[in-house]
Amino acid sequence: MSLSISEIKSRVMQCDNLIANTHLTNSNGAYLFSAIDRQQITVAAFLNLFIAWESFLEDTITKLMSGSQTISGRLPNRYVVPPNQDAAKALVLGCHRYFDYANFDNVKRIVLIYFEMGYPFEPHLSSITNDLADLRTMRNASAHITTTTQKALEALAQRIFSTPQPNIDLYTLLTTSRPTSLNGNTLFAESRDKLLVTAELIANG
Repeated sequence: MSLSISEIKSRVMQCDNLIANTHLTNSNGAYLFSAIDRQQITVAAFLNLFIAWESFLEDTITKLMSGSQTISGRLPNRYVVPPNQDAAKALVLGCHRYFDYANFDNVKRIVLIYFEMGYPFEPHLSSITNDLADLRTMRNASAHITTTTQKALEALAQRIFSTPQPNIDLYTLLTTSRPTSLNGNTLFAESRDKLLVTAELIANG
């Protein structure tokens, strides 16, 4: 589990660095990167953040399924006993071509199937269900812009900022301070911190 949490922290730091570097300015205060570069790199960094979270889920679920302990040394009560992590991944996959770790209803379902009370993933996953749904909306907008994804993004932005946000793009949403943030954090920073805290709680058990 220590390697799992170290990996997600390393990947998240890389995402932070990408966003920080693309917003660097010269001595005159002008951005070093063009607006389109800043937008594309920031959205790509968010997508990498989402992928890092999905990878963390897969890694920890399959490690614990195959007998690993949490960082605190606890062993979850398993309902399956695959001989190794590869076998655990195959078990999660079942007869499907892939398992969608972005579908958090399915993730919560499998941890309850494989572990007693879903430990150590529950109740931590359930506590951020709404946040995970918002992240998926933003992930969908980062992957492909359609009328459906744009409407979902605008609805999310309206809920966050309490006013209509017609034609808002993902870059603007990610880099704007969230009104409810006590520290004036951007939506990207708020999402990052919630994922890291949840990952720590899961890994430590």
